[in-house]
Amino acid sequence: MTSFAERCGLHDTHREAACLRAAELIESSGVQRVRMGWCDVHGQLRGKTLMAHAAVKALRDGVGMVGTMMLKDTSDHTAWKVFEAGGTEGLTGFAGASNLMLLPDPESFTLLPWSAGTGWLRCQPWHSNGTPVALDSRHVLEQALSRLAMAGFGFKTGLEVEFHIYRITDEAPQLDPELAGWPGLPPAVQMIHPGYNLQAEAMMDMADEPLSIVMQTAQALGLPLQSLEIELGPSQVEAVFDATDALTAADQMVLFRNGVRQALRRAGYLATFMCRPPFPNIMSSGWHLHQSLVERDGGRNGCARAAPAEDSTVRDARHTLSDAGAHWLAGLLAHAPGMTALCTPTINGFGRFRPNALAPQHILWGQDNRGAMLRVVGAAGDPATRIENRIGEPAANPYLYMASQIHAGLDGLLRGLEPPPATDNPYATGHARLPDNLGDALAALRGDEALMNGLGASVVEHFCRIKQSEINRHADAQDKADFERREYFSRY
Repeated sequence: MTSFAERCGLHDTHREAACLRAAELIESSGVQRVRMGWCDVHGQLRGKTLMAHAAVKALRDGVGMVGTMMLKDTSDHTAWKVFEAGGTEGLTGFAGASNLMLLPDPESFTLLPWSAGTGWLRCQPWHSNGTPVALDSRHVLEQALSRLAMAGFGFKTGLEVEFHIYRITDEAPQLDPELAGWPGLPPAVQMIHPGYNLQAEAMMDMADEPLSIVMQTAQALGLPLQSLEIELGPSQVEAVFDATDALTAADQMVLFRNGVRQALRRAGYLATFMCRPPFPNIMSSGWHLHQSLVERDGGRNGCARAAPAEDSTVRDARHTLSDAGAHWLAGLLAHAPGMTALCTPTINGFGRFRPNALAPQHILWGQDNRGAMLRVVGAAGDPATRIENRIGEPAANPYLYMASQIHAGLDGLLRGLEPPPATDNPYATGHARLPDNLGDALAALRGDEALMNGLGASVVEHFCRIKQSEINRHADAQDKADFERREYFSRY
């Protein structure tokens, strides 16, 4: 009898060897249980915990999961009426809360440093008939990278993520059964540093214990952490990672967020990747996505150029970027409204787009300008030349965030789009604005033909319906601040 992995067309001699290695690691490490984790549409890890022997079997045969897990909004309500006739129209394989299958990548086996005797495997959902789930966000990025490869490029990115860490002072609001809600309250917290003293060494020392946990967790997970910094806002920090290929970077982002939240919680701290925590006088957190093209023939930086274009100035894209890089920049600008919802997917995140806040408002690019939507970093002759997109929030699903960049940039590349001159006044009026709320951003995504075709209409409609559920519940909420506190603060 063939295994489920074979029916999916995945299993070959290479994968079988990887399964044998993973099984040996599970046995030799003394692991008692293995978490089978997959990334949902919100960028959060979900999964099942199997005993060691069952995890070894699942390497080839997978493990079942309820399909409604892929249909949840940010509060964990199912956004489709799966038990009604026609309730899942357009969603093949999801009616009646039917089963999907999780299939692990045997090469992803990792020991979780904060949980003794626990291993972890990255999984992806498949339909029971052995076909991939088109709505799976990791699959969406894989498809985007395949399309980019046909144009002769790969995609390299470095993670630069801001987030907040708080010390828990009282678990009662979250764990008191008399206060349980859907979603419930977060715990009571206090800050780990008072803020407004950017990168101050004294602040770093004050926050040494939680930052040490972040460092140790990231390194134990094999993540290429480069630096930890004190950000401007109260209790705000930033983590920077070495650049790598897009799929690896997205996997690292998911593992980092999940790992530091759990490790810090065990030590009495709460880490949140919510853009704007529910307190006065906070600073918004961003996720600035540095990106460059990689030429598949030779591995060179496809955005870099040896010398400035003839007769160009610093306001011209080709003063710094290659022809391909300039077209890519233009594609990102052309599809900025449509990609915004995939870069900033929460209602809370749109509060970040305000003047002089190191966050964008307008659809512009600038030469090393942190107020512009796109910041071109580097210079002619610099092999590290790249484009930084500053739209994103740290709660974004990394696979969808990166896929949006690829389809937008690739459209600019294939159509030979040309960018306008750089800005030196990014907050001036009169420029095209980014969407300033999630509803308008979803409308822009639905109206963007290139993103609809690239991502797939079913993927876009799935994402938009889930986010619309969030918008509708927010509109019905009597207390908007309480909604965001419950919806995002301790859950994202």
